[in-house]
Amino acid sequence: MKILIATEKPFAAVAVDGMRKVIEEAGAELVLLEKYGSRKELLDAVASVDALIIRSDKVDAEVFEAAPSLKVVVRAGAGYDNVDLGAATAHDVCVQNTPGQNSNAVAELVFGLAVMMCRNMYNGTSGSELKDKTLGIQAFGQVGRNVARIGRGFGMEISALDPYCPDNVMEEAGVSPVHSVEDLYRNNKVVSIHIPATPETRGSIGYDLIASMPKGGLLVNTARKEVIDEDGLIRALEERPDLKYAADVAPERAAEIKERFGDRVFFTPKKMGAQTSEANINAGIAAARQVMAFLLNGEQKYRVNK
Repeated sequence: MKILIATEKPFAAVAVDGMRKVIEEAGAELVLLEKYGSRKELLDAVASVDALIIRSDKVDAEVFEAAPSLKVVVRAGAGYDNVDLGAATAHDVCVQNTPGQNSNAVAELVFGLAVMMCRNMYNGTSGSELKDKTLGIQAFGQVGRNVARIGRGFGMEISALDPYCPDNVMEEAGVSPVHSVEDLYRNNKVVSIHIPATPETRGSIGYDLIASMPKGGLLVNTARKEVIDEDGLIRALEERPDLKYAADVAPERAAEIKERFGDRVFFTPKKMGAQTSEANINAGIAAARQVMAFLLNGEQKYRVNK
């Protein structure tokens, strides 16, 4: 069995060492493709492998066509919109993610962004505190639950919206359930977004929701830029000079937005949510274990495609 780790943005060396140990102790061969500079390098590398581990690398129909022996792809992280699930199913390939492994790293970034924005980017002017502020969490999965945990430490009043999570799970975490997205935005000073990018969610957060936030509202997006309607965001920021927006990855019109709204907006230069050594190691080793569990025992607990 041959397992390929293909990463334009490599895992930490210690993570690769841990993944190698898992794979080789199971009797498989590890192939490493890091910092590849062309699509052809990836297509050539997948030609004879049984499994593929990726980070944010794009795996589409062309990749599946080039990999006739491929049986499983594991995305080391929670999001998997960089993998064409339909093409995977058509080629009888199991796609999995590694939920929870990066969740604390992303949650900590939420508060790094929130504190920075509340303190006016540390520009010397008087800012505000998070204590006693209302925090709304959009999606109460692994990241959302860690956001709630940290928010409690800040002394925030927390509510969450997630139609797939029972109310009692939120209540046990000290979180008030909310049952409409309109209520979530209308009633929370800080809103933290954790929804995936799907056909239903792309562009779903726009003017009406953002402009409905309380005075001094802050929207933090560590999910995907695609869930934001940029025209609506710009309009809301233009009409409401009290609103702020911080995102983990720049939107398409980042330069324009930054020029127009200055310190009221902040964007990381690239996706930074999982960029900690701990998350890197956790997700990588989890991915290696899931690959081997699938190849050896058919386990597919975290399968995300049909």
